[in-house]
Amino acid sequence: MRRLTSLSLSLILLFAAVNSAAAADNVVVVEILAYKFIPEEITIKRGTTVRWVNMEKRQFHNVWFRDAGEEPGEYLFPEDSYERKFDIPGEFPYVCQPHMDHMRGLIRVVE
Repeated sequence: MRRLTSLSLSLILLFAAVNSAAAADNVVVVEILAYKFIPEEITIKRGTTVRWVNMEKRQFHNVWFRDAGEEPGEYLFPEDSYERKFDIPGEFPYVCQPHMDHMRGLIRVVE
């Protein structure tokens, strides 16, 4: 019983360390799955990095800040990711270029 308790405590400490490292990096993950950005809208603090991860099994997607006048992003194939740091407060809508009719997202950046 004591060994199980020590193992449980070790796992809890490891989990806390991993979460602390992620929080220190200020990274928020948006999953791409089932032709959706999950979550579709997020609010983050200035200086936070957003990481989009394609969780699809076969489909490619991208992240395009079209309203900002940017060029479409490179395609993200399954398990690929893309990161962007947000240093300016505001609202940043984005789409998936190949699926822009139904794949939309919004990043809100606050102080």
